Amino acid sequence: MKKRLVKIVKRALKIDPNLKRLEEAVQKLYRVSTNVASFLYLVKDAKQEQQLQLYRARETGSSPKNDLIGRGKEKKLVMEWLRNPSNEPRGSDLYRNISLLSIVGHGGMGKTTLLQHVYKDEITKEFDLKMWVCVSNNFDVKKLIADMLESLKKERPRLETLGALQGRLEEEVMSKKFLLVLDDIWEEDEEKDKSKWEDVLAPLASGGFGSKILITTRTDSVALMFANVIKKKKKIVILEGLEEDECLQLLNSHAFAGVENSPDDHKKLRAIAGETVKKLSRSPLAAKVIGAVLNENLDERHWRTVLESNLLDQNSINSILRLSYIVLPNHLLNCFAFCCMFPQDHTFDKDDLVRMWIALGFIQPSQRMTMEDIGGRYFDALVKKVLFDKDIISSICGIGKLKSLQELNMFDLRDVSGYRIGELENMNDLCKLGINYLENVKDAEEAYSANLCAKRRLTDLTLCWSNTDSRNIDLDENVLDNLQPPKCLRNLRIQRYMGARSAIWMKNVNPISNLEKIELSICSEWETLPPFGQFPFLKSLKLLNMPKVKWLESKFNVNDKYHAFPSLEVLHISDLEALEDWFEAGVAAEDGCLFPCLIKLALYNCPKLKELPSLPSKLKSLEIVRIGWTTLNFCSNSNPIPLETLNVCRCRKITSLLLADEIARLAALRYLTITKCPNLISLGRYREVETTNNCHLILNYLRISDPSVLLMEPLRSIASLKELRIIDNDELVSFPNEAEQWFLKVRSSLSQLHFMFLASLESLPSCLESLSSIQKLCIRGVPMLRELPNFPPNLERLTISGCHPELEERYGADGGSDRHKIAHIPHISIRP
Repeated sequence: MKKRLVKIVKRALKIDPNLKRLEEAVQKLYRVSTNVASFLYLVKDAKQEQQLQLYRARETGSSPKNDLIGRGKEKKLVMEWLRNPSNEPRGSDLYRNISLLSIVGHGGMGKTTLLQHVYKDEITKEFDLKMWVCVSNNFDVKKLIADMLESLKKERPRLETLGALQGRLEEEVMSKKFLLVLDDIWEEDEEKDKSKWEDVLAPLASGGFGSKILITTRTDSVALMFANVIKKKKKIVILEGLEEDECLQLLNSHAFAGVENSPDDHKKLRAIAGETVKKLSRSPLAAKVIGAVLNENLDERHWRTVLESNLLDQNSINSILRLSYIVLPNHLLNCFAFCCMFPQDHTFDKDDLVRMWIALGFIQPSQRMTMEDIGGRYFDALVKKVLFDKDIISSICGIGKLKSLQELNMFDLRDVSGYRIGELENMNDLCKLGINYLENVKDAEEAYSANLCAKRRLTDLTLCWSNTDSRNIDLDENVLDNLQPPKCLRNLRIQRYMGARSAIWMKNVNPISNLEKIELSICSEWETLPPFGQFPFLKSLKLLNMPKVKWLESKFNVNDKYHAFPSLEVLHISDLEALEDWFEAGVAAEDGCLFPCLIKLALYNCPKLKELPSLPSKLKSLEIVRIGWTTLNFCSNSNPIPLETLNVCRCRKITSLLLADEIARLAALRYLTITKCPNLISLGRYREVETTNNCHLILNYLRISDPSVLLMEPLRSIASLKELRIIDNDELVSFPNEAEQWFLKVRSSLSQLHFMFLASLESLPSCLESLSSIQKLCIRGVPMLRELPNFPPNLERLTISGCHPELEERYGADGGSDRHKIAHIPHISIRP
């Protein structure tokens, strides 16, 4: 049976590659199978007689009608917005063709339901493309873009790099009017989120005029952040509670689901429903959940028991959700509790889930029905009870009673019984835990009651305070001191901590020596970091928005045979404005002893940070944005430089990137971005070298803002390039002759060429006709461009938007005087 469980889960996980850790967990479950029973410690084994009750109950009719109740006004607003092709004045910005509308409301207000009805409406057929993606919390950029592509193409893209995914999405939406729904966006780290969303949305800028993005979120700040990313005014629709009569209609639709009697029947029950609905805080989710609870038994006694429940008297959606949970029969409790180990917003496959229930012994055989059929009934019952919903688990009051719960992504603390941190005391099977609103912990003793140290399976911990500035710094420090995790912890995330110092347990490596991933964000008072350099297994470190940190490592001793950050592979530092050096004053590091395993380094907005003694020898990806470096220091040996991706943006002090003897060592470099580095251009301190057999730069992707950089090494000696983007330059008027000669060097390899947001450019390179390998040419946001040069005969796709109106008149499909000059191109799109 145990082997069968592992086999089933493996097969199920092939559907979602992001659940690898669940597969590992199930393998462990097999190895320690004697503890399987404790997973559901809070419930007893279901008896066969209890199971039979499910299908002995009265036969139900069709599922509850999918009518949209009580949101007609809001739907009308959204529909009018969709019909309007241009909701804002069009400018020359990147997202000029796109409009944004945010649906904002608390959990359970019906945001998703509203957009589901809009998405299926006939009006959406006017869009060339439609995409629906559930985002949820802590989203991944590459996964989200892949989800968009899957929504479009109905199959998962087999692409791994962010650039490849962005390129595919850009191709799919190019010049097409699309509708994108991004459901359930959460607020985490505003600056980090903004950067991630810029990566997600950038490919959508190629979409056609009239494209729309609809988002749902619980917070107004997310709507504002999103609007800022695409440079639009914030436009929102706020979902409040339903009117009482609407709420009653919704409750009745679930309470009497499958009942084919006339509306005059069950008058007493309808009267009780009228009283019940007054206690539901006008919440659509509460109406659906309580309606499902009432539907379980059309008996007056049962309905009055629900009406008189103390949980309803608390007038809280969370208490209502708890009621729907505790009234479940034991056999459904088993199955529902098992589902808690899956990530939030996981989409269940009914057949696979039923097979897992069978393998775990949750379903007993019957002479009347197969176990698969019984499991199918269980699944349908949970759906009917509205328990497969993203707002249920995280909102259960008294969650501490689920002692065998293994994953609790985010527990929202409140200063109310049932929601305090002490609920976690005996939940010792937790593997993943998130705790939010830690400012509601009154003192150190209450924090200690969470008993985190005793959770011997806990590998992933997130600790969050809310975004409030008027907090007690000493209290934050004392609370964090008493939230010491077990030594088995692998991943730690701390957000909005207001303490000035590290927790006591973070200053000593031994208690948390197994940490592999650490993320600290929006900790505005934190000054001295823990000795991260001494953590032997630390692979990923992210430090975001910590304005008082001055150095990264304070206890490094170069006299020891010791490598700082011996296992670190990914280092991401953003918005550490006070960061001056990698080590505390007076400490220096020799080549090779710092970051010996680092593969990816990303530095954003650290203007005071000094250069590294030398870049790590294994570094494959380097990204520096708004950093005060003047040069890049590579190891001064003859070994090849493994760098594959180099992005240098808005670094105004940088004067040189590479020296002559380093160019030949860049055989692995494939992706290069150099934008907004004015001193690099004006000072031009590259050593000039002649093109030799040792200088053959081969790039897949190059992005620049000034063509002059093409005449500097190593680009001057380039051997091959597939894609070139010249973007974001307000001063470039035309291309110098030397730059045109450079284009001819790559004519046999260059397949994609983009000219984007060049406000003053009046002419394109005249040599374009000679670029025999060009297949795709994109010209966007070049308002002074009135005329096109001759294009090569092999060009397959030409996209033009945001250029001078005269250009559209001359080359447009409707009788343009120069249309014949581009008529040989199979795919042409010219838009305002």
